[in-house]
Amino acid sequence: MRNKNLDFAFWTVLAVVLGLIVSFAFLPLLGVNPVEALQVMLYETFTDTYNLGNILVKTAALILTGLAFAFTYKANLYNIGAQGQFYVGCICAVAVSLEFGGVLPGPIVILMAMLSAMIGGGLVGLLIGFLKARFNASEFLVSMMSTYVVIYIMQLLLSTVLQESKHEYLKTDYIDSSVWLPKFMSGTSASIGIFIAIGAAILVWFILYKTTLGYRIRVTGQNMDAARMSGINPKRQFMIAFLISGAIAGLAGFIEINGMQHMLLTDFDSNIGSYGIGIAILANANPIGVIFSALLFGVLQVGGTVLSHSTEAPASTIDLMQGCIMLFVLMSFFFRDRIEKNRMKKQAEKKEVAEHDSNC
Repeated sequence: MRNKNLDFAFWTVLAVVLGLIVSFAFLPLLGVNPVEALQVMLYETFTDTYNLGNILVKTAALILTGLAFAFTYKANLYNIGAQGQFYVGCICAVAVSLEFGGVLPGPIVILMAMLSAMIGGGLVGLLIGFLKARFNASEFLVSMMSTYVVIYIMQLLLSTVLQESKHEYLKTDYIDSSVWLPKFMSGTSASIGIFIAIGAAILVWFILYKTTLGYRIRVTGQNMDAARMSGINPKRQFMIAFLISGAIAGLAGFIEINGMQHMLLTDFDSNIGSYGIGIAILANANPIGVIFSALLFGVLQVGGTVLSHSTEAPASTIDLMQGCIMLFVLMSFFFRDRIEKNRMKKQAEKKEVAEHDSNC
């Protein structure tokens, strides 16, 4: 197991490095010196306190959407709808914060907003899991289409009951400052949301690898027939996995609203769900690995923004970097699988030769 983990770490780091090299190799086509661009990106990203805070802000939500996909993946399920569950979490968090902010003590409202966001996201996930368990519906398609349903519901709410007081824009009023998540870096937007996200990752790791619930989910994902024969109900595991996954994505919505945006508006963070999928794949669905993968994506997003502001590189350079990295990561899975198969084949041949020699 240790060798496999080391192999995975080596191939992942190699894929990330190659992805960055290839993405920077495109910059001369845009009239940008790649060496100077790298220097600007690294220097301004890691020496500016505001940019460091932005990295942590982006990383917090990315950790949670990555965990949302990774959790269902352990059950051999695909939650493509984390974006929708994230928006449901945002809706629930902002609704509770607007209703009770300034009325009840701030910490109580923050806790209520967090729980409501997790419950809202979890119920959406549970519905997807129920459809999978009851009708064997494709969770891939159902979860993906649920995002569009949630987006339209959110737009309806932002144009009616949640719309700001002047009724001019599709957004809510700002929530009361008493229900903002506390900041821990002066001069930045970094809140304790990053610690909540890291705590969630550790908790998910514990659930998956140290509890009977996690064992059942993983066994179901590895071999559903064997799980059924051993007394595990796969359909129940489907529903539980999606319930927890949706709650995690909903928690990301709470962190974004109460920790960063302080209001809800249409079409914000519209790619956070798809980023979460890439982060989970990069981490091989390991909850602890998701933390570092999300941090990498956060650095790339902030660094790419810095690069576009300081050079002639377009804002799409961020997507180019992330795309190249994911391409090489997917390629590394293929090469690692081929190498492992060749290694096992050679070991089997050596074993056959040894057995033949011993018989002789």
